[in-house]
Amino acid sequence: MEQQTTFQNLGISESIIKRLETKNITIPTAVQKQAIPEIAEGNSLIFQSETGTGKTFAYLLPLVTKTEAEENLKKEIKIVVVSPTYELASQIKGQAAVITDQKCTLLIGGAPIKRQIENLKEKPSIIVGGPARILELFKLKKLKLQGVNAVVLDEVDRLISPELRDDTIELLNIFRKDIQLIACSATITKTTEKILSETKIKADGSVASQIKTVFLPPEDVLKKRITHIAIYAESRDKTDTLRRLLSAEQPEKALVFTSRLDQVDIIASKLKFKKVNCAGLHAKMDKTETKTAIDRFRSGKCPVLITSDLASRGLDIENITHIIQMDLPSNEDFFIHRAGRTARAGKTGVNIVIGDAYEMKKFSALEKKLGITVYPKVLYNGKLVAADQYNYTEEQSDTEPAKNRGKKKY
Repeated sequence: MEQQTTFQNLGISESIIKRLETKNITIPTAVQKQAIPEIAEGNSLIFQSETGTGKTFAYLLPLVTKTEAEENLKKEIKIVVVSPTYELASQIKGQAAVITDQKCTLLIGGAPIKRQIENLKEKPSIIVGGPARILELFKLKKLKLQGVNAVVLDEVDRLISPELRDDTIELLNIFRKDIQLIACSATITKTTEKILSETKIKADGSVASQIKTVFLPPEDVLKKRITHIAIYAESRDKTDTLRRLLSAEQPEKALVFTSRLDQVDIIASKLKFKKVNCAGLHAKMDKTETKTAIDRFRSGKCPVLITSDLASRGLDIENITHIIQMDLPSNEDFFIHRAGRTARAGKTGVNIVIGDAYEMKKFSALEKKLGITVYPKVLYNGKLVAADQYNYTEEQSDTEPAKNRGKKKY
């Protein structure tokens, strides 16, 4: 009988293991089993795994185990974690706090830089932040990086996207070429691999160190643990459809996505007017407002969070039961990342798209491409029911065109 892999087998320190147990984390996930030994060996690594599979702990556990063993050495930054968003950076900092008392400092744009400079005087072992702010503090000579052992790029595909690529590459070039480089995401392209490999090339053309890759086969979370539902609604009726959907489903936690940033506050205002307990989250909010919205949603005090796509990457909040997409994003990766906010850690979830005729046609094509099954449904008498269950009349349904009533269509 094959011996079960444990955190002890993987070389994680006993103090960290005890802290994990307080959070009921006792068995490594598949990605942790593969990534931790490579990182513990000091190898540079790119690893891809689906959302909700434990990628953050896959790199934090071995790296923090190492820094704890060096705690009596000179106090300096040992680990740099680079994140594309404030929300993910804050979440990573929270994960670090679960496993260690070592000082971890958040360095993110949009927050007061003076306060971050003061925090750096406390000699953190770990910093987490965006590439632009880390660069800024380094250039101001407020951030010393000569003692860094490892650099992590979390959601690396986003960090290598055109809007963040220059800052990310400039930051990587600050470090020595043989630094341990770790990169992870749910989606990693050949372009990303090529760009990261080029950061390892020395001035004489030689390669300082190779980057290993780990690609875990998909667990088919999208197919096996998420129920996909399509609800037809004209654009002008979508918010009211959302309100009635929330009333019908009474979700424990519902994350509502819209591609248009300006729609977040509009949708939230309309729902609040109808006495729906909800909050909005978008990129133009200040960090205090952002933190308050996420904390209220995380704690369950606010069961509905309306957001732009900034929260579709890396945001890990327990017990999200429903994802509601108010439109179909142009990029299918965004659809996957949105849906992946539910059904995490082995649980199941529901992903609902509220769309007009054009979006329903796109959803049908996406269904075939992703190999998922989409169930057309309508709201009827305060309930969410199968679209082909009734022969509709004008009084029975005000969300579906007469020509489509009684048909299984989306």
